[in-house]
Amino acid sequence: MMAARSIASGTISFGLVSVPVKLYSATRSKSVSFNLLHEKDNARLRQQYVCNGCNEVVPRDAMVKGFEYAKDQYAIVTEQDLKALEEVSDQSIEIQEFVPIADVDPIYFEKAYYLGPDKGGAKAYRLLAAAMRKAGRAAVAQYSTRGKQELVILRQAADGLMMHTVHYADEINSAEEIDRGDGAAPKEGELDLAVQLIDQLASKEFKPDKYEDQYRKKVLELVEKKVAGEEVAVAAAPAPKAQIIDLMEALKASLASKGGAEAPAAVERKPARAKGARPAAAPPRKAAAKRKAG
Repeated sequence: MMAARSIASGTISFGLVSVPVKLYSATRSKSVSFNLLHEKDNARLRQQYVCNGCNEVVPRDAMVKGFEYAKDQYAIVTEQDLKALEEVSDQSIEIQEFVPIADVDPIYFEKAYYLGPDKGGAKAYRLLAAAMRKAGRAAVAQYSTRGKQELVILRQAADGLMMHTVHYADEINSAEEIDRGDGAAPKEGELDLAVQLIDQLASKEFKPDKYEDQYRKKVLELVEKKVAGEEVAVAAAPAPKAQIIDLMEALKASLASKGGAEAPAAVERKPARAKGARPAAAPPRKAAAKRKAG
């Protein structure tokens, strides 16, 4: 296996302690992408920008940046304007505070990076990782890069340290803006059955290698068949799932299908009588007992 290549260097600082580190990408997208082609000759298309005012194709050297502060009103911002706002990018990662890692909501996480020690930083790196693991805390830090400060979270993971760029608080949409069904309280017994179903499907740990991107797999198989000149059959649409009417019965049936409870007994229904039809004749009664003689 080839050694991972770092994408940047930096220095973690807390108090008077400095830890030189290297950054490595922790994730990579494997989404299938396509190129846009001309249907006539399968040649790739190139993008052009067309002016809405004069309908002319605009070359890149004639473009400027504008911030829309009102409808169709723009403040023109030059590259020199933006350059003047940039800070010195010294790749420093300055820890501001340590917080309980359990208190960091995953909604804030954006990109993830592995951190490894740079030259001469192995001992300080191991010390910081061990101390954070023992304290059970993550570090909130400011990362100076590309002319600006990024908010990041450092945490102990993978027997070392990881860094996550995170969203600022004003970038998180409030849950108060959506309907969360607050008026629909669970009925008696439904909560217990739901917990039983959760326990039935529970695992001791998360094993992501159990799962794979089925859509990507199907697309790549499709491409292989296309390249090989094979005919591709269109799969039939799956049958729609039955609509849940009774939540309690659905929970019971789910538990029964997994062997966790007996299946709910079917409710016997009498067949409906057609309009205008006479009721069915009653079955004949047993013969009455013989009357006593005279």
